[in-house]
Amino acid sequence: MFRLITIEREYGCGGSAIAKRVANRLSWALWDQQLTSEVARLAKCERSEVEIREERVDPLYYRLLKSVLRGSFEGGLNLHRLRCLDAESMFRITKQITEKLASSGNCVIVGRGSSYHLRHRTDTLRIFLFAPREEKVRRLTTEGISQAEAEALVDTVDTERADFVAKYFHQPWPDRHLYDAMLNTHAGEELVTATILDLKERLGRTGSRPSLGMPRRSHNGTFL
Repeated sequence: MFRLITIEREYGCGGSAIAKRVANRLSWALWDQQLTSEVARLAKCERSEVEIREERVDPLYYRLLKSVLRGSFEGGLNLHRLRCLDAESMFRITKQITEKLASSGNCVIVGRGSSYHLRHRTDTLRIFLFAPREEKVRRLTTEGISQAEAEALVDTVDTERADFVAKYFHQPWPDRHLYDAMLNTHAGEELVTATILDLKERLGRTGSRPSLGMPRRSHNGTFL
């Protein structure tokens, strides 16, 4: 029986809207923007600061700044002020929240590495959503984003997510072996929602599945 659903998604494919539909149909809690707010609360910083750092590695200039600060006494005293912008701190906090949610169950968690954090759990249905590039751009423009900005976001956000997963989980993104299903949202939100719910029922009847181990790396860095 599945008590959790994680939904990983390409940027602009409508993953948040579909996650909300799934949660509403199941009367489960939805952890998407609420997860961002909880990270900000625990990190004691503004929500906007978390939003610009989610699912991203620290930029080079920031990593260099932290190195300089750690090397000086005055910098060491002030380093804690940068904590809310630190990707590693956010990673630890998000992992803590995600595992706590998993212990309670009955929730849908969107992105933030949740599929990777919970890959050892057999009660978690893991879904990946994607869409053609032109469909993602079209969806974003209907939300009021300019064509040029929509294209730039589609071309960069997922690259940042892939870098985040590679750094903190040592995994490719997306890792097709991780998910129970990879669904094209171009089929429509209602059909994708119904498919996820059907998968939950059908696969849930088969009982617990084996947990997924983390793939090993060879000496040249490729995944085995």
